[in-house]
Amino acid sequence: MHTPVTIIGAGLGGLTLARVLHVHGIPAVVHEAEPSPMARTQGGMLDIHDYNGQLAVEAAGLMTEFRGLVLEGRQAMRVLGRDGTVLAEQPDDGTGGRPEVQRGDLRRMLLDALPDGIVHWGHKVTGARALGGGRHEVTFADGSTEVTGLLVGADGAWSRIRPLLTAAKPEYAGEAFVEIYLFDADTRHPVAAKTVGGGSLMAPASGREIHAHRESDDTLHVYVSLARPLEWFAAIDFTDAAAATARVAAEFDGWAPELTVLITEGDTAPVLRPHYTLPIGHRWDRVPGVTLVGDAAHLMPANGEGANLAMLDGAELGLALAAHPGDVEAALAEYEEAMFPRSAKVGAEGAEFGALFDGVEDEDVPRVLIEAFAEFTGRAS
Repeated sequence: MHTPVTIIGAGLGGLTLARVLHVHGIPAVVHEAEPSPMARTQGGMLDIHDYNGQLAVEAAGLMTEFRGLVLEGRQAMRVLGRDGTVLAEQPDDGTGGRPEVQRGDLRRMLLDALPDGIVHWGHKVTGARALGGGRHEVTFADGSTEVTGLLVGADGAWSRIRPLLTAAKPEYAGEAFVEIYLFDADTRHPVAAKTVGGGSLMAPASGREIHAHRESDDTLHVYVSLARPLEWFAAIDFTDAAAATARVAAEFDGWAPELTVLITEGDTAPVLRPHYTLPIGHRWDRVPGVTLVGDAAHLMPANGEGANLAMLDGAELGLALAAHPGDVEAALAEYEEAMFPRSAKVGAEGAEFGALFDGVEDEDVPRVLIEAFAEFTGRAS
């Protein structure tokens, strides 16, 4: 006999969990704050790795559907210097093990694989409390409540479920992305399109970087990374698109125009995305009847692993529950025993990678990046 599972959050981790539970005949419900699947755009592209994210897709029984979402050629990568010189280039030969898909398409794939009614839209959680015996009461913004026998927080960085397990709170990681889109790039932004190429581009320097992806529908998705205090960003009026664009572009004064057009020719107002993190290696003591997946469990700065880890968390938790019918605590203990060291390892590797650039002069950052990729992934040359 399986205990019904209450999942908070219809992101990739929560939906992967719901799908794996469905495959194994375990009842579940997902509560999501957003009013509908189309309430907002779901972000850009994700590279889904063969050592974590794709394992989750396999556990969900959706590899055929996943392969249909892959954007061919997008694993290509190039590193440019601030003068526009291509310093390294990796073509997409189909063997990279990290195929690119649109986040929104991946989420839709998971939603389509669930029976109608499992996801309850417009159910924003405002809090949760323990009732004893592994049971919890969840309170929603409309005043309604639900008592759970097994509660899973898949509700991201600012999880309302995390306080049941730990007092840890996210802290600013010292870096933020400024996000910009360029549409119909090949015809309307030919210089930018040529600079990015068919996959992704990185133009790094000390404390700042221009990173761009070629997405579907001839769209370029630009992430301008800036290591600045929150106060620095607060001084920028992001409601004034022209002024915000000019202020961000000023951080790249003297860079090649084929790079700075990725900032100045944006078709969308720049959007600030500060990065937050929980302590590396953060964990909690086992609390009956509740656990976390994804960013709710192990929030860390952007490193290409977040979505993959969330999906693997969801899949492994679902498999553990399927393997221990009638013994929720054994399943949760098995899941957390694997999840804690896995996420800690990724966090430590990310911190190690970031530390490589400490004190490095602007002109040397691309070289250090290329060497780091060669060591950590074997993909750069």
